[in-house]
Amino acid sequence: MSIQVLSYEFLGPIKLSEWGPPMDPVLYLILSKNKETFQIIFVGESDHTDDNGFFTKNENFKCWVSNAGSENNLHLCIYPMWDSTPEQRQRITHKIISKYLPVCNDTNTK
Repeated sequence: MSIQVLSYEFLGPIKLSEWGPPMDPVLYLILSKNKETFQIIFVGESDHTDDNGFFTKNENFKCWVSNAGSENNLHLCIYPMWDSTPEQRQRITHKIISKYLPVCNDTNTK
């Protein structure tokens, strides 16, 4: 399954609790699910992680749970960007944030 955001095809969504490392360079979307509708609540990027707690330790995790109603309503989509630079990933992240205005990116749009 996949979803298209702007012109990018993201893999997922899957429940955030089902994610497991490793994760190579990617853009990721955190979605809240309300019935059968998904809403983007956070957009981020990562270079690589082997940490099982990568998402639960994120400084925005409380915002995600608060906006989704529960951790069980959090979903993840990824857009693999192998051999990308942080700048390339951040450029696309900012485009998505500008278009969709995810509520939990308010402090991260600098």
